[in-house]
Amino acid sequence: MKAFAWQRAMALGAIPSLLAMSLVAATASTPAPGAFGLPEGLPALPSLAQTMQSDMRTAIGLRGFDPVAYRTQGRAVAGQPAHELLHQGVVWRFASPANLAAFRDAPDAYLPAFAGFDPTGVVAGAAVETDPREFAIVGSRLFLFRNAENRLSFLRDGSLLGLAESAWPDLQRVIAR
Repeated sequence: MKAFAWQRAMALGAIPSLLAMSLVAATASTPAPGAFGLPEGLPALPSLAQTMQSDMRTAIGLRGFDPVAYRTQGRAVAGQPAHELLHQGVVWRFASPANLAAFRDAPDAYLPAFAGFDPTGVVAGAAVETDPREFAIVGSRLFLFRNAENRLSFLRDGSLLGLAESAWPDLQRVIAR
């Protein structure tokens, strides 16, 4: 009986200590807002303990980066809250009124392929969130990637585009909209 009571007391005493250590570890690993170089005024990226939102209809498109600038400037450029447009339930931000007008006149020319999900994830049957700074324009299409490795894999292996296009209709049906 004494052994059982001792084990129980140790277990109950250890639980708060373990919880405290895990909270300290989680807090220490959470990056500071803006640590990833996202435009000012956008929400911080979720920590590892949070689930990333995959429904773009409830968030700012491309995390606030200008979809037109990928083509006109060849790089990811932060959009401005003063230049916003609502298109298909997504708020898009632009670096200039001219970019906003270009998107408004021909949005399909600027929207990212696979609804902005990583094509290497699409091949695997998963809607993988992306980093808008990791992109490639292939032909006339904008592709976004989770990281530089996925981008390089996609650019090196020409078959991935066809595989992603084949997998996309099935994946698109299960993405919450």
